[in-house]
Amino acid sequence: MDVKDYLDPAQEKMQMAVEYLDESLAHIRAGKANPKILDGIRVEYYGSAMPIAQVANVSVPDARTIVITPWEKAMFKEIEKAIINSELGITPENNGEVIRLTIPPLTEERRKALVKQSKAEAEQAKVSVRNARRDAIDGLKKAVKQGLSEDAEKDAEGQAQKLHDKYLKQIDELFAAKEKEILTV
Repeated sequence: MDVKDYLDPAQEKMQMAVEYLDESLAHIRAGKANPKILDGIRVEYYGSAMPIAQVANVSVPDARTIVITPWEKAMFKEIEKAIINSELGITPENNGEVIRLTIPPLTEERRKALVKQSKAEAEQAKVSVRNARRDAIDGLKKAVKQGLSEDAEKDAEGQAQKLHDKYLKQIDELFAAKEKEILTV
């Protein structure tokens, strides 16, 4: 048995936790127009549910506006309905050619709630990283019983801890950046 058999999957899980956190933080609205907030909204298109970005052009002309230009006229109502029914909390404006979403400035209370939500997402990612480290260390302890030297096991535990610390630092940096983005008026 090689210690890499335990450390590589752990590192992969830790990396995936950080990537998932980055993705989920991108979906949290921070008072600035970000087309990623539309990623979770699906519209009915020829019998299947599609993301808005696959049935329309989505652009951000300024910091407070998202413009959606459907490829087909029939999609205007579908897109509007999907946005209204979503948890976005923004009413779309339709002028017949484009759909505009005006992002309202966040209230102090809403900012605090979004920071809290971001912190919960970051904490969830930290738990995933800790679980990956624990799984690797448990696997290494079992490998000692199967003939891995204790010195190699201790070194590998140290490497697992270094990986853990590296990914926790990345999580903290992602959260700090998102918190700053949310709290910046």
